[in-house]
Amino acid sequence: MSVALKLSDELIDLAKPHAAAMHRSIPKQIEYWARLGKVVEDNPELPLQFIQDTLLGLEEAKAGQSVDYKFGV
Repeated sequence: MSVALKLSDELIDLAKPHAAAMHRSIPKQIEYWARLGKVVEDNPELPLQFIQDTLLGLEEAKAGQSVDYKFGV
């Protein structure tokens, strides 16, 4: 479901270089920040890099890019 939001010019300007660097649209960059912020608030004991890696892993799994880990190999 899409909802139109009015965002500050400052937030949009902050998102532009990050969006370009990550090959995302500006709205998708702001959506990523919102999702990341929610996960951080829900899990304050976890390091940011762990949360980012976990979100990336979930997206890779959805895209069929995961492989089974073999212990001791």
